[in-house]
Amino acid sequence: MKENFMKEISMEINLKLKKIYFIIILFFFLSENLSSLENKIIFKIDNEIITHIDVENEKNYLIALNPNLKKLKYNEIIDVTKKSVVREKIKRIEISNRFKNAEIPQSLLEQLLKNIYTNIGLNNLEDFKKYLEINNVNYFTVLKKIETEALWNELIYSLYSKNVKIDEEKLREDILKNNAKKIKSYLMSEIFFEVSKSEKIQTKYKEIVNSINNNGFENTALKYSISATSNMGGKLDWINENSLNIKIRDVLAKKEVNEFTKPITVPGGFLILKINDIKTQKSEINLNTELKKLIQITRNNQLNQYSKIYFNKVKENMEINEI
Repeated sequence: MKENFMKEISMEINLKLKKIYFIIILFFFLSENLSSLENKIIFKIDNEIITHIDVENEKNYLIALNPNLKKLKYNEIIDVTKKSVVREKIKRIEISNRFKNAEIPQSLLEQLLKNIYTNIGLNNLEDFKKYLEINNVNYFTVLKKIETEALWNELIYSLYSKNVKIDEEKLREDILKNNAKKIKSYLMSEIFFEVSKSEKIQTKYKEIVNSINNNGFENTALKYSISATSNMGGKLDWINENSLNIKIRDVLAKKEVNEFTKPITVPGGFLILKINDIKTQKSEINLNTELKKLIQITRNNQLNQYSKIYFNKVKENMEINEI
């Protein structure tokens, strides 16, 4: 009888041990599966990969810069995020192909960082770091993004600076003509987009307008714009009307604050501009100082157009597969 009792206890202990063993195995199995899900490859671009974690980190970064992005539907947020992370990966691949051990000056890095955190209403770098931590964004990831954009701009300059055409005499005449007159400056946002061969410009424009009406201009810029400014909701700095080409200047002259333009044809695609604010001031300026500023703005505008064109060429030559 005692032996039977001991056998029953032994069997019960063995059964419990088996259950514990099963639970342990199940736990490791589930952990492994969750880990593999987190590290799932979403894109392959040439020999590089983009994982689920990359997309999740990019989503946190974009929302940190543009909290209104959360107003979009989840699948729209993911579409925006994928587009952003793919664009950055393409640039990094091309940069690595062109440069070896490239670095940007510390002073430039600090200025670009300042541009980002002041744009979201923060006053200093420490506040920015705390803000990123709260929003689950790695500070060094942000530095890498800034470095990528700066090196891309350096690449574009090295390739196309000789192609930039600036009529200094015409710029000088414009400055003199407007001197002592009231001139406008615009605070704007942009959406730069392309139209594929299978699309029509009016159809695309209606789609974008519908998104602007439902989601706002900033979120629509995130969703549709292929410009580098899309991550900031398309926001631009104050732009003096003298630095704009005549076609754009004439279009903006007919618009009020909070209105946006119809698509403007520019090299590489189409541009929609929204006026966020306008200020008018008397222009009593130093000719040489203003001319230098205007030359720089004109050069940057042309290089931005070359950047968009070159990016599209690079993208076409890469093998991009969504898994």
